[in-house]
Amino acid sequence: MSDRNTGTIPVHPSGENPGKAASSANQEPHLARQLSNRHIQLIAIGGAIGTGLFMGSGKTISVAGPSVVFVYMIIGFMLFFVMRAMGELLLSNLAYKSFSDFAADLLGPWAGFFTGWTYWFCWVVTGIADVIAISGYARELVPGIPLWVPGIAAVGILLLLNLPTVKAFGETEFWFALIKIVAILALIVTGLVMIFTGFSSEAGPAAFSNLWSHGGFFPHEFMGFVAGFQIAVFAFVGIELVGTTAAEAKDPERNLPKAVNSIPVRVLLFYVGALVILMSVTPWTQFAAGHSPFIGMFSLAGLGAAATVVNLVVLTSAMSSANSGIYSTSRMVFGLAQEGDAPAVFGRLSSRKVPANALFLTCVLLLSGVVLLYAGENVGRAFEMVTTVSAVCFMFVWSIILASYLAYRRRRPGLHAASAFKLPGGKAMVWAVFAFFAFVLWALTTQPDTLAALAVTPVWFLILGIAWAVLRRRPVHLARYEAFRARLEAEARAEAAARETARVGAAE
Repeated sequence: MSDRNTGTIPVHPSGENPGKAASSANQEPHLARQLSNRHIQLIAIGGAIGTGLFMGSGKTISVAGPSVVFVYMIIGFMLFFVMRAMGELLLSNLAYKSFSDFAADLLGPWAGFFTGWTYWFCWVVTGIADVIAISGYARELVPGIPLWVPGIAAVGILLLLNLPTVKAFGETEFWFALIKIVAILALIVTGLVMIFTGFSSEAGPAAFSNLWSHGGFFPHEFMGFVAGFQIAVFAFVGIELVGTTAAEAKDPERNLPKAVNSIPVRVLLFYVGALVILMSVTPWTQFAAGHSPFIGMFSLAGLGAAATVVNLVVLTSAMSSANSGIYSTSRMVFGLAQEGDAPAVFGRLSSRKVPANALFLTCVLLLSGVVLLYAGENVGRAFEMVTTVSAVCFMFVWSIILASYLAYRRRRPGLHAASAFKLPGGKAMVWAVFAFFAFVLWALTTQPDTLAALAVTPVWFLILGIAWAVLRRRPVHLARYEAFRARLEAEARAEAAARETARVGAAE
């Protein structure tokens, strides 16, 4: 936990891990470790399977064709290394509550401030979009229902589920994620049956050859492939959610590595597997934006209740995403408040070790989604832009995780050498992922709508910069900065002494 006077994470100058002792010795209110292995595993899966797979994949397939399979594989491959870097950092010091903590410790107090608030902003925006989506899906299931009813009901239900204990959140997310998994597995099994039984529709027979017989894997050539990244990257937001559970996970040294290492399998099965089946049953030319490929395939299979079932699944997926947003934003604001970067009232815990005030803040902001439901026809387009802004901000958070890893390798080589969960590829893979993020940013400039969203994103960082310029002059922040500088100097002296000892030993 954070030191009350300096607002810094306790790390010995030599880089030794204070571990659980530091956390238990601290007198600040601390979160309870109530999330079991099954909670962590399903939270990680739920974070990797977004609503974008159920509803957004139609647009991604239509612009990229079968090459969308490679798009999801590449994004999943690159983000796996981001998660491994995050895992090594979190396990290097069990006093870290989340990635904003190690960013502040390794890069400086400014990094914790920018990372924490940007991550909060990302999830609030995504949560508002989820509330709007939930209202829309509810109207499909119950025609004529006023949009504000399911919107307010969703926020109220999620608040009640998160207030009791963190275990209640974990249990809710466990079942939400399980429903998504069952839906995807059902799609894969149904599709395989249709392929191997010779099913045929107006679009032609179901066969794996549909993947390459309609213009090849890259029907829209390279720029169509690039366009797939613009949409698909948003489907992966939330994959880092497991990092915000670090302070509330039982046995984090065992459970966090298991969750992170399962990312490649999840991407291959749930994204690549589902998309391969969808495009094998129906040629990619039949997909369009705004139509769920899942509904289309179940309808082809003759399942009369397909629309209702898939709408329920997508509704659950949106509830899962909003649930994750409420959880992660409340924990992030709680951590920011403990560091003096947010009002102190949000740094208090209830008797059940839940940051109730931070939860109420998020839920009040999510209710603005209900207001936006009545703002007019341009809400949908506005939220397409806002979700692109959110995706860019998530990439900023992922980049801060990688930058923190580079600082960790430079400043604490002893901890890295002793780590049992090292990042594969080390620094070289970090720079490879940075290059990939630069490619994605370039991809966002190739279309007018995403370019406009990219152009307005700096406004958020300008607001944060102004806020930080004011906050950094406060005594508590000046003390944090001095403590950060002192740690840098102490670590530099310790490293110099270690090199000198090694040199003398070699000379002898």
